[in-house]
Amino acid sequence: MQRYKFHRSFTDIFNDQHVSLVYDQERYLSFIRNNFSLDAFEDQIELKSNQFEKTKRETLVTALKEQYRETDIDDCVQKNIDALINDKTFTITTGHQLSLFTGPLYFVVKILHVIRLCEKLNEQYPENHFVPVYWMATEDHDFEEINHCNIFNKVIKWDIDAKGPVGRLDAQLDEVRDELHDLFQRNPESEIHQLIDKYQGQNYAQAMRNLVNELFGEHGLVIIDGDHVDLKQSFNNITKKELTEHFSYSAVVSTSKRLNQQGVPPQVNPRKINLFYIDKGIRSRIEATETGYSIEGVGEFNEVDLLKMVDEHPERFSPNVVLRPVYQEFILPNLAYIGGVGEISYWLQLKDVFEAVDLLYPLIQIRNSVLWVEQAVTNKRERLDIQLEDVFKDADHLKKNYVQSNESDSLDFEELDSLHSKLAKVLDQLVNDVDPGMNKYAQAEIARLDKQISTIKEKMIRAYKKRHEDAMKGIDFIKDRLFPDGQLQERKVNFFQFCPDGDYRNKLGMLYRSIDPIEKDLIVIRE
Repeated sequence: MQRYKFHRSFTDIFNDQHVSLVYDQERYLSFIRNNFSLDAFEDQIELKSNQFEKTKRETLVTALKEQYRETDIDDCVQKNIDALINDKTFTITTGHQLSLFTGPLYFVVKILHVIRLCEKLNEQYPENHFVPVYWMATEDHDFEEINHCNIFNKVIKWDIDAKGPVGRLDAQLDEVRDELHDLFQRNPESEIHQLIDKYQGQNYAQAMRNLVNELFGEHGLVIIDGDHVDLKQSFNNITKKELTEHFSYSAVVSTSKRLNQQGVPPQVNPRKINLFYIDKGIRSRIEATETGYSIEGVGEFNEVDLLKMVDEHPERFSPNVVLRPVYQEFILPNLAYIGGVGEISYWLQLKDVFEAVDLLYPLIQIRNSVLWVEQAVTNKRERLDIQLEDVFKDADHLKKNYVQSNESDSLDFEELDSLHSKLAKVLDQLVNDVDPGMNKYAQAEIARLDKQISTIKEKMIRAYKKRHEDAMKGIDFIKDRLFPDGQLQERKVNFFQFCPDGDYRNKLGMLYRSIDPIEKDLIVIRE
């Protein structure tokens, strides 16, 4: 394995806001507490220590032990859960949807990022202990976003009639597991089959916990499901504040205006009430009415009755994208949140929401971004004499370069360009000498001639491309493997695509060693 890195702006695949959030958090200081750095954790530790009381730790540890009851866990996971009762223990968190069989590569990258960051923090602050946490987005209802994965160019889909929070769905995954086993049937003894068998449980949240625990348990990763009655009950006061005061709406609207003034488009639009009502197969918005509240498919409620329900059934109230970060930071002794650019962009809208409930806003950081270059891609690239840094250029550019470099004599346009330039100058001079009024007409004709000559050049290049069909297909192969459908590989391809023999531990170790939570550049892994 070899590891390279490229400044994200060099690759031309990340937008300006993404680049600035990675390299220039200073620009956003009015929307965050502090720039992300290892040194910034010293202040964050002190502030969180003063805010996160013992009762919260007790509730958290009890809930985690209950959630892990049906999961076989490593000693280091158990030690990390037990350590959370200690006021010197803190968490670093990332979150993600329950993507089928981990979904795109960046799911794995995010989790390894928080694991590696905790390792660095444990070195820098040995008097404290840092626990990596994966927050499962079990209360999401966007099943179509998570019910498929892409491995070896085959889309595996979990095809069921799903309603309500995805974490509460029955884990009807037999067909999915069979399809996954079939993908690796040539290696029936490989370790991935044991992993696939772990992908089950009483509900989908438990199945996902078992899968992720099998992948990362050796690193002490703690997996939390916020859909727990005791955790929700501890959040009741903020739930009630949201229902009665709509505090998050006004806070986000105010911040969004300031972001717009700085040319930063807001990522989320708040609702008057940023809570869902969830129950058996239901996830409905809670709407404010003139007489109280309305919940589609459930009914109408006055304030007294709905607040009573919060006390009696706190598990039925689910924070949406605006309040979910607040809930997360409320129940965890968390210091930093690690996410993709979309997530971190909406965190910029939330500091005033945190302040409205006297809750510490965490450090935020965009995760590592990774491009995985398989050996087959390297072989093809070297055979075509394409440099690694050139893979970020579009396919047409690479093809033109290849043709021109391999047909230099036939496609040397230097003399033609020189003659054309001279013709344009001579014509311009003649027109000015004879009748300057014809200048506009002459310039239009020259422009038309420019276009005609360019068209001839393009046709010549296309003709030569046909002579190099294998090379053209090779370039398409490279681009398709690194940027499938023109997208970032990490957003499209499943991690197990890189484990065709089914022995995934070695490849997971390669990725683990390549991740650096302080690295800002794009990381390129070459097999």
